[in-house]
Amino acid sequence: MLGSQLPSQDGQLEPLNEGFLSRISDLLLCRWTCRHCCQKCYESSCCQSSEDEVEILGPFPAQTPPWLMASRSSDKDGDSVHTASEVPLTPRTNSPDGRRSSSDTSKSTYSLTRRISSLESRRPSSPLIDIKPIEFGVLSAKKEPIQPSVLRRTYNPDDYFRKFEPHLYSLDSNSDDVDSLTDEEILSKYQLGMLHFSTQYDLLHNHLTVRVIEARDLPPPISHDGSRQDMAHSNPYVKICLLPDQKNSKQTGVKRKTQKPVFEERYTFEIPFLEAQRRTLLLTVVDFDKFSRHCVIGKVSVPLCEVDLVKGGHWWKALIPSSQNEVELGELLLSLNYLPSAGRLNVDVIRAKQLLQTDVSQGSDPFVKIQLVHGLKLVKTKKTSFLRGTIDPFYNESFSFKVPQEELENASLVFTVFGHNMKSSNDFIGRIVIGQYSSGPSETNHWRRMLNTHRTAVEQWHSLRSRAECDRVSPASLEVT
Repeated sequence: MLGSQLPSQDGQLEPLNEGFLSRISDLLLCRWTCRHCCQKCYESSCCQSSEDEVEILGPFPAQTPPWLMASRSSDKDGDSVHTASEVPLTPRTNSPDGRRSSSDTSKSTYSLTRRISSLESRRPSSPLIDIKPIEFGVLSAKKEPIQPSVLRRTYNPDDYFRKFEPHLYSLDSNSDDVDSLTDEEILSKYQLGMLHFSTQYDLLHNHLTVRVIEARDLPPPISHDGSRQDMAHSNPYVKICLLPDQKNSKQTGVKRKTQKPVFEERYTFEIPFLEAQRRTLLLTVVDFDKFSRHCVIGKVSVPLCEVDLVKGGHWWKALIPSSQNEVELGELLLSLNYLPSAGRLNVDVIRAKQLLQTDVSQGSDPFVKIQLVHGLKLVKTKKTSFLRGTIDPFYNESFSFKVPQEELENASLVFTVFGHNMKSSNDFIGRIVIGQYSSGPSETNHWRRMLNTHRTAVEQWHSLRSRAECDRVSPASLEVT
């Protein structure tokens, strides 16, 4: 290796300029070469007396060592006067066994460190970068997390299945028991009789035909309030619908005083073939009572996906109990419109459907009575014409009431559907109240929509309610007859 000392005139060794030697050694040797033995540092351990004295650095360390930063700052201060700032070298003496002493080793380590720092400071293409390491781990208590933690409940299967209400997902409460029984077992268990019917789909005209043929062995009638006169015979009729649509239902005529009625009636449903296969045919046998509520005798449900609709067929099915003991009273379509400038409340009675049948022989002769109540005082009464022998009447009649705008908030409209009767008093079918004392959420919603859209007609269907239900929730219902 190149010597670092030259003899002087008096015979003593004098140290050469160490900065000059470092420049020469940098040109001849790479930074990974030991400057004392001219061998690769990873091939020879001559200069490495211990792991603490020599530290090999890569070209771009992740974090600059403190000793290198201090050496670099001292080297900048000593660039103007190298000989004054650098520590002079002493002659190197070898030990008798040929190994260098510990003092020489420490000085060699110091010299190597100074040359590395000098090289790094003079290379503009390789700047010294202090890169802070990226921390991967759990955040400490002092540091705030980027996203707030979400508290999650422990999953418990019992709590999940406890929320289910099985009766909402079945046609009746005992459907599981019925599915495992035959028609003979159902008949002997419930003793509600049997129903004969048939179905067939017409691909040419895209409609489903349901034929209600007859029934047999129906049970005797039941009176819930004791007002029924004939307790020996029933007055049965059948309601037909395709679930889940119960609004567009059909109804047979009433057969008087018989437990073995013969209907022989056909009904068609305009429905696509693929949609018909997703429906369930529901046939409900109802006992008509003029002076009391109509009582449901039993029902039969047939999923249409289980039958051949195109080929068709007819079946005898045993009736099973129904969770619906009372028959719906029907629906009424109304339109409301208020004109603030004229102070007029316009009411359109458009139509009704599936009204409760009040006459055994010819259905019903329904009409609608409209009564205006201001506060708790009856102000005006009007009514539509009656239509003979139908439970699905079309009226399309308009009525107008004088209601000043300041009195509109205290107004109520009472709609009552009756069956016309020539021999006695009219038969009550159903009622609703719209306005200040509405009879339900649907009626309240219709009234608010009208108030928010003046001069615009607002239509809505309403399900009829019983007289007792309206009297219980609406004071305006008590003021009319």
